[in-house]
Amino acid sequence: CTGCQACVMACKAENNVPAVGSKEAKRGRIISWMQVLTETDEEHNGEKMRFIPRPCLQCDDPPCTKVCPVYATYKNPEGIVAQIYARCIGCRFCMAACPYNAKYFNWYTYQKEGPGQNPDVSVRDKGVVEKCTFCHHRLQKARERALAEKREFDPREYVPACAEACPAQAIVFGDLSDASSEVAQLARSPRAFKLQEELGTKPKVIYLTEGEGGG
Repeated sequence: CTGCQACVMACKAENNVPAVGSKEAKRGRIISWMQVLTETDEEHNGEKMRFIPRPCLQCDDPPCTKVCPVYATYKNPEGIVAQIYARCIGCRFCMAACPYNAKYFNWYTYQKEGPGQNPDVSVRDKGVVEKCTFCHHRLQKARERALAEKREFDPREYVPACAEACPAQAIVFGDLSDASSEVAQLARSPRAFKLQEELGTKPKVIYLTEGEGGG
């Protein structure tokens, strides 16, 4: 990751993520399903910066789903932690439960449906929590396309906008349950680690430490 933010911008465009404005941003109310976190490398006297792309980590044991009183957030059959916007009452319990700060609240209705937005993704209203969905609508469209073409669905057809947009190919997406997939092989690398794994949330987003030459 070079910190270029291409994944952030691609996510915003694909998922109709609103720009809240500078005033709201200063109040800590920014909405960004994908964020690029930074970490200073102390081994190099703070002169080296690491960039960490952070979407929703799609935990296998998500604490957010356990605290929602109306079942507005749940883990779907694909293992994606999904959100039912129409059911959300805005209590924000899920936001408090998420240790990765990967959920966002709409303090206002920041946008309305119109030209320039992705028609495959609904626009969220005031009082609703939203989050990264791994562009789940793309999975649905890929399956529908395969069905219309009377062929078997190939999981490689489903790629979220962030992974598709990354010029450095720093984001690899795939099926962890398929041992032969690239992402499953990378997950078995001795360089692999998970953010705050000690919390027991079992995040399915896996990171790699730097290899030789810093790659």
